[in-house]
Amino acid sequence: MRDAYHEELDSIGDSLVEMGRLVGSAIGRATTAILDADLKLAEEVIEGDQKVDELQHDLEARAITLLARQQPVATDLRIVVTSLRMSADLERSGDLAQHVAKLARLRYPARAVPRDLHATILEMGQLAQRLMAKAAEVIITKDVELALQLEQDDDEMDLLHRALFQHLMDDRWKHGIETAVDVTLLGRYYERYADHAVAVAKRVVYLVTGEHADELQADVPTVSRGEAPEATEGAEGG
Repeated sequence: MRDAYHEELDSIGDSLVEMGRLVGSAIGRATTAILDADLKLAEEVIEGDQKVDELQHDLEARAITLLARQQPVATDLRIVVTSLRMSADLERSGDLAQHVAKLARLRYPARAVPRDLHATILEMGQLAQRLMAKAAEVIITKDVELALQLEQDDDEMDLLHRALFQHLMDDRWKHGIETAVDVTLLGRYYERYADHAVAVAKRVVYLVTGEHADELQADVPTVSRGEAPEATEGAEGG
């Protein structure tokens, strides 16, 4: 009975990894669709989001069943509750990739992104995909150090987001209001997508340590002075 219980816990983790893989691929393909005005690819991304939704619904049902029947405690309880929250972040990431694809479909056969902004949007899309790939790796490995790195990696997305706005506010902007709105929305989609990837990683930190990522990061200087063993024991004991 306990073997089946732990197999179910493992399967919830597997579902999270699969969701991460799907939404990571989706943002990459949506970026290609928006830059190339590829209607077929945009439609595939839009339709593919249903699979992510189905995975989340299935995960929620299994997690609630575990809570009701097994009444997990301590680390197992953190796994179930945190997995529910991560699944919500991943589902929202899929929605944001879908938004990018829907914008590509809305503007087809025209291109939503002006040529002079292609490089920036491409970089944002590639960075979003890398962040989600790293978040999926964190789910698999439970690597706290790698998880904490994601917030620093996200700083690059924030810089790209600001650069995009600076371009929009430039007096030399010549692409009109509609395109400015489209680009503003795109920037927001990528920025929020990255935030969700970071949130997933932070939840893994809590799952492993019992501490929130912000609290753990505040202890980093102490850890570097050789006090890691006591801090680690206290975290895992919760």
